[in-house]
Amino acid sequence: MDNLGIVFLSELVGTALLVLLGCGVVANVALAKNKGFGGGFLMVTIGWGLAVFSGVIVSYNSGAHLNPAVTLGLVASGATEFGSGVPVNVVSVLTYIGAQMLGAIIGAVFCWLAYKQHFDQEPNQANKLGVFSTGPAIRSYGWNLVTEIIGTFVLVFVIIAFGGGRQGVNGGLAALGPLPVALLVIVIGTSLGGPTGYAINPARDLGPRIAHFILPIKGKGSSDWAYSWVPVVGPIIGGVLAGLVSTALLPILA
Repeated sequence: MDNLGIVFLSELVGTALLVLLGCGVVANVALAKNKGFGGGFLMVTIGWGLAVFSGVIVSYNSGAHLNPAVTLGLVASGATEFGSGVPVNVVSVLTYIGAQMLGAIIGAVFCWLAYKQHFDQEPNQANKLGVFSTGPAIRSYGWNLVTEIIGTFVLVFVIIAFGGGRQGVNGGLAALGPLPVALLVIVIGTSLGGPTGYAINPARDLGPRIAHFILPIKGKGSSDWAYSWVPVVGPIIGGVLAGLVSTALLPILA
């Protein structure tokens, strides 16, 4: 298998695991008759952080982006190659994003299988959709977009800093592996996640939303496509802005 094939498989598996565990903790909290039912938002944020930890662990061969906003943020930062040693070009970027999207759909399908009986017995359509995708506490598309931009900016900016800037000065905190990223996701959730549920990842939201749309979920209702653009566009803008700002504010080599 060539390098791009390894990258594709690595990102697909990592993102699938991320979404399986992340959507899984939401299902445990939101769907009736689960042992974790009513566990609350803190349980969800911790679960998502550890889901990111697990996804990063298994996708080391690709540099563990698991998020189009991270991939595009690195491009915007001026990186010439990704952590896997793959050169940055149109083909490699599309490979990363395609694998992330497909992996997110697969992870969401496996989450549904794990909780199939609970989905069947859940009367609330919003709870079912909430397992798969985010939704705002107060629907205001402009302000919801701002929240997603800010949250994703923090995510990508700090991730680039973990690596010591786009040129990897002094190795940054990357040697600590996935733990810093997991803690970062938890703090973003607890600090900035309340207004929108903090997608901060286009694949994490759109992939499972597609799965919700195509799966034969009993009484599932709408997939809320009217809101679906916000957790895609917001994170992309936030990630690209973080990459651009990092070139000025983070250590780089001339």
